[in-house]
This record gives sequence, structure tokens and C-alpha cells, in this order.
Amino acid sequence: MRISAVLAAKGSFVATVAPGDTVAAAVAALRQHGVGALVVSDDGQHIEGIISERDIVRRLADGPGLLEQPVAALMTSLVATCSPDSDTEELMATMTDRRIRHVPVVHDGQLAGIVSIGDVVKARIEELERDRRDLVEYIGAR
Repeated sequence: MRISAVLAAKGSFVATVAPGDTVAAAVAALRQHGVGALVVSDDGQHIEGIISERDIVRRLADGPGLLEQPVAALMTSLVATCSPDSDTEELMATMTDRRIRHVPVVHDGQLAGIVSIGDVVKARIEELERDRRDLVEYIGAR
């Protein structure tokens, strides 16, 4: 299954935050949008980084001043991305190998969506269920 099919089912909305915004603003945006990661972008189209709940939690030991730091101080700059034509199985392998849960989708150099490991697993389960139903129908027709 292609990532374009995953985006067709879930939508292409991507919650973003600017690199100069505070971590407190990022936490508020995570809560507001009910997501686990935000793409860091000044214009909403070009990726400068990504910041996740995990990134923030791991830095909480730095103290209360963390919330006033800019997102750029915590974000991951080397962001794994995929295209709408990427295959879900390949993306699952990338997510597992890199231990990441969110991958922005880029089309023609612009942000086109984001997929989480949950989105990919859900799509894969649905694909396997369709295959199972098809096999049951095929066997039953003989």
C-alpha cells in the first residue's frame, strides 16, 4: 500500500510550529491538535525539523527553564521523510530501524502530510484483512 492511500484516509493536515516558538507553545500545540509530534517550519511548507512529545519529555530534567527555550533547541534537524509513493512496508522498516514514530510526507519539495506508526500499522492491518477476505471468498467459490 502506498502512503498516498494512507493520507487519503486520514487527511493531509500537518500541525506545525516555528523554530523560534517556545517549547511551551509547542506543548500547547501538541495538546490542541491531539498529536504526538509537530513539524518545525516557518512557512508550513518546508521542513526545518520535527519535535515530539518524547523529545520534550527527555529534556524535562533540564529544569523549568526548558519551557521557555526555543523549539529549535530541542528539535531533530535531520528528519526522515517519505513521498506519497512510498510503500507502507518500507516505511515501517524505516520507522523501526530509526526508532521514530512520525514521518513527514514530502511531495515536490513541499510538506504534503505526516504519518505516524499508528497510521501505518492501521493501514497494513486493513490491507491484510482485505487479503484474508479475498482468500476466503476465493476458497469458498471453489
